[in-house]
Amino acid sequence: MTPTPSMDDSKIHDSKIHDSKILDSEIHENVRSRDLASQNEDRHEFSRGHEHRPTLKHPRWNPRFWTRKVWIGFAAINMMATVLVVSAAVARTREGSSYPDYSPLTYTLKDTYAGESFFDHFNYKTGDDPTHGFVHYVPREEALFRNLTYATTSTAVLRVDTAVGPESKPDASTGRFSARIESKKTYDGGLFIFDVKHTPYACGVWPALWLTDPFHWPEHGEIDILESINEGNDGNAMTLHSTDGCTMSVERKQTNPSLQDDCHHKAYKNAGCGVKEPDATFGAAINDAGGSIMVVEWRTAGIRMWRFARDGIPYDIMSKKPYPAGWGAASADFPSTECDIGAHFKNHSIVVNIDLCGDLVSENWEQSGCPSTCTDLVANQPDLFGTAFWEFGSFEVYQKS
Repeated sequence: MTPTPSMDDSKIHDSKIHDSKILDSEIHENVRSRDLASQNEDRHEFSRGHEHRPTLKHPRWNPRFWTRKVWIGFAAINMMATVLVVSAAVARTREGSSYPDYSPLTYTLKDTYAGESFFDHFNYKTGDDPTHGFVHYVPREEALFRNLTYATTSTAVLRVDTAVGPESKPDASTGRFSARIESKKTYDGGLFIFDVKHTPYACGVWPALWLTDPFHWPEHGEIDILESINEGNDGNAMTLHSTDGCTMSVERKQTNPSLQDDCHHKAYKNAGCGVKEPDATFGAAINDAGGSIMVVEWRTAGIRMWRFARDGIPYDIMSKKPYPAGWGAASADFPSTECDIGAHFKNHSIVVNIDLCGDLVSENWEQSGCPSTCTDLVANQPDLFGTAFWEFGSFEVYQKS
């Protein structure tokens, strides 16, 4: 027979079983803790990009293995470099578009147009008017015969004919006689001083004192010093006309308001880039004040114009030592900032004329206040043109020493 265990033996056996279960539980818990610790360590290593693993050494120049801090540093450096490059480009652009250097120049008198020989220095244009005027420009001999140009020791006069009428032979049915003169000498710059004693005015007239190359317009540009139409009540306009690539939408140091900014002759119906003087700068108003001295400084830095009243002429002009730096802001300033002056303006003659009707007058006739039509007045009312004449004291041209 198999012996039956006693009560004490049964208790001992149950105790051993219990202890064994506790031991197994502790072993299992320790193993589980080690597994969790190992997993945490693996996750920690992974989140750090394995940078501390001695067996994974990658080249620092390879962006694939850069850390977040490295990427941030690289982006900051790149941004700083971009800012520096852009700043330098802006600085260069501003430098290239800056106001030109009008440093003082010393000028020496080279040419004088004055006295009884005034018109000897000019050619007389004849033929058709390029601006479609109702006018006949006559040669010198006929201008002298009709008394359209004449000079004394102190003045030179260019005027519109007042003798020809509807009953005369010839009549003015195809246009009235007038004169247009162009200096024989040409210029590529300089300081021009014009003593203007009287400006022409009357319904239908279009007078101008200007500089241009008569044989290469518009390629060589145009500089209008004095120009108005009809009675001259709107004042004078100082204007440049050029080929494409000469604009004035830049800093300008002048006392009068600008009109258009593009000097291209095809812009604004050939209006050019003008500067508007006050109303009393042409016609009866300025004539009653004794006229004025008009000055043009034409140089690489730009083209500037001044007007001086008869009682306000600078002493340096009267003493023939002109010093533009002492005259203050110009009446009109055309800087070279966005216009190559030498490329757009060259080989100019001094031009004086009195046109009749023509494109500019026709475009503004309705608001002029003049009666009838322009061609009717010009053809049939010669008495209207008694005030249509230029009178000059002298022209002086200086060049830098």
